Amino acid sequence: MLDHLQYLLLGLGGGAVIAVLAAGLVLTYRSSGVVNFAHAALGTWIAYTYLALRRDGTLLLPVIGLPGELSLLPEGYRFSWATAGVITLALAAGYGLVVHTLVFRPLRRAPALAKVVASLGLFLYLLAVTDLRAGTQGAVVATPERLLPGRVVSVLGVELPEDRLWLVAIVVAVTAGLAALYHRSRFGLATRAAAESEKGAILLGYSPDRLAAVNWMLASMLAGAAVVLVAPVTGLSPTGTSLLIVPALAAALLGGFSSFLVTALAGIGIGMLQSELVNLHAELTWLPDVGLAQGLPFVVILVTLVWRGETMPGRGATTGGRFPVAPHPRRVGVWTVLLAGAGVVGLLTLGSSWRQGIIVTAVTALVALSIVVLTGYVGQISLMPLALAGVAAFTMIKLTTDVGLPFPLAPLLAAVVAMAVGLVAGAPAVRVRGMNLAIATLAAAVAIEELVLKWDWFTGGLAGAAVPPPSLAGLDLGIAATGAGFPRPAFGILCIVVLAAAVAVVANLRRGPTGLQWLAVRSDERAAAAAGVDVTRAKLSAFAVSSFLAGLGGTLLAYQYDQLSVNSFVVFQSLALLAVTYLGGIASISGALVAGVLAQGGVLTAALGGEPSQTQFALQGLALIAVAVLYPDGASGAVQTLLRRRLRRKDRRRTAATPAPVR
Repeated sequence: MLDHLQYLLLGLGGGAVIAVLAAGLVLTYRSSGVVNFAHAALGTWIAYTYLALRRDGTLLLPVIGLPGELSLLPEGYRFSWATAGVITLALAAGYGLVVHTLVFRPLRRAPALAKVVASLGLFLYLLAVTDLRAGTQGAVVATPERLLPGRVVSVLGVELPEDRLWLVAIVVAVTAGLAALYHRSRFGLATRAAAESEKGAILLGYSPDRLAAVNWMLASMLAGAAVVLVAPVTGLSPTGTSLLIVPALAAALLGGFSSFLVTALAGIGIGMLQSELVNLHAELTWLPDVGLAQGLPFVVILVTLVWRGETMPGRGATTGGRFPVAPHPRRVGVWTVLLAGAGVVGLLTLGSSWRQGIIVTAVTALVALSIVVLTGYVGQISLMPLALAGVAAFTMIKLTTDVGLPFPLAPLLAAVVAMAVGLVAGAPAVRVRGMNLAIATLAAAVAIEELVLKWDWFTGGLAGAAVPPPSLAGLDLGIAATGAGFPRPAFGILCIVVLAAAVAVVANLRRGPTGLQWLAVRSDERAAAAAGVDVTRAKLSAFAVSSFLAGLGGTLLAYQYDQLSVNSFVVFQSLALLAVTYLGGIASISGALVAGVLAQGGVLTAALGGEPSQTQFALQGLALIAVAVLYPDGASGAVQTLLRRRLRRKDRRRTAATPAPVR
């Protein structure tokens, strides 16, 4: 019993940082209606900034294109912990102000999709910049100096580092301070008034934008301080620390994105339970070697959404803005033949790097098509397409090697398994949408990665799993070849054929009654239900089609590698895929094709003659933010708009040049 109590108390450190991060999420949501998925990533960047100031007095610069760091002190000197802390908090406040002013203030009246996409773009940018600036420190878990006492004390009969108690005390102080600020001060009351009615706050003489800016500054300071204080306990890494956003979202959701007290208690409780799950995993040898602790937030989020979710948005709820235009597919057969033919010609005539680019483009476009169906056509924001692709990929390997199923039966059945997993993970979509669904699917992606894709029996562990090449009627369709013959054109042609078939299916669905029902649900669920549309069936059918397409893409991605590992399906890859799909045009088939071209390692990479890099990753994040703010229809939508404007100008000129009839 004391052993379990000790692990629960050891979890106070992780619970404290979850609680403070969740409090920051509540601040930004109450002031501007934004769930900031980049909140923990911003705290991670701020923590690395503090480390650099303490290490040698250098300031890390977060802007791509500028020098990585700026020396503020002569060589051999460094800032004291107090001075470095003050500078770091001031920078954190500045970062919060910049993020609000440049990214989220222009999106005040935008739909939830644009806000989520901008937040994910910021997440990708901060993650890439932190990797670039942290250097070798970013490759491993850093252990900064302790700022809190670390001696061991006895609590309830168990030994515990004293810093855990200090962290809980800090959480209590922060929670009490925020509660007092927002219930007693004029600033807090004004923020609450603006959250209820911006017009009412303006009539009372308050600026909602200024109130939101101050809240963003406070949230950024909290994020930075929390990560700096807890880093000596949990360690610090760009990817691992940034993923603390998932349990923080679970805690904020339990608090209804409004109650600081419930949020703090939930954060501490999640941290303690995660620590105890680590203990149980070590004690119970029959449990599979998976990350049970990382799967806990998904369970919390799923239960909370099912418990609190509403089947329809309230009558007074308005989203503002509009979704990207979903154009009616035209001349699909002609364009499919032309583009597929061009791809086949390229595979048969171009060099190795170009063939590899065409294959990557085709596979990425197929998975991006799953995002177009679910997010573009139905407005359901899903952040787990590559997690489902990973499930299908490893399922196909198991079906082929252990069961003996041949191609193409094994990949098709694996895609069906991915569809089933997608339906289970997307169950909250029946009751929620928008931001809440994005939270649920992000947590589901992390849970699938930790519970399924890191299961040694299923995926082969660190060594991965060998992928048997596809063959049909004795014809080798695999990618493997020696020298300049790699990759084989036969595999590229297989990818193009599968993509063309998927495009034809999606185009027919979009033009038929199913597509009209999807768009009706995306536009207004209440009106769609009143018109006789089965909203639940429409949502689940979109999840099924989307998950099946993602599964097919995952099987092709598996065939693309001789040895497949879980690193091919990490959650950040899903976010990057959503980024390029939104850039291409998330509500059109052409947008999925553009996403394939823009993908790292795709045709664009081959044309530029370069390899994927963190700089390209960062620029992708910036482009995503810019498109979300300036042009939500993406690149393909921009081209279509320009063409329509040009046609209208020609029509006006033709009309003006036509002489009036003589009467």
